Amino acid sequence: MGKVVFLYRSLAYRNAAADILRKARQLPRGAERSAARRYAKALRDLARTEAWLEGRIAREPQTAQRRTSAASG
Repeated sequence: MGKVVFLYRSLAYRNAAADILRKARQLPRGAERSAARRYAKALRDLARTEAWLEGRIAREPQTAQRRTSAASG
């Protein structure tokens, strides 16, 4: 169930970033457009970071399990 929640949260970040970028393209060049683009980039980076963390957390228990079974065998 945790992976499903993670997937929805990650997709929500990516969709929000895409929406903000679309809106930023319509704005005239200036501070507001730059701020919107920075915000969208931060959301996209957050989605990537969480994806990395989720993958990293999911792999660690499996590796620890293999070490204990290999040591006992």
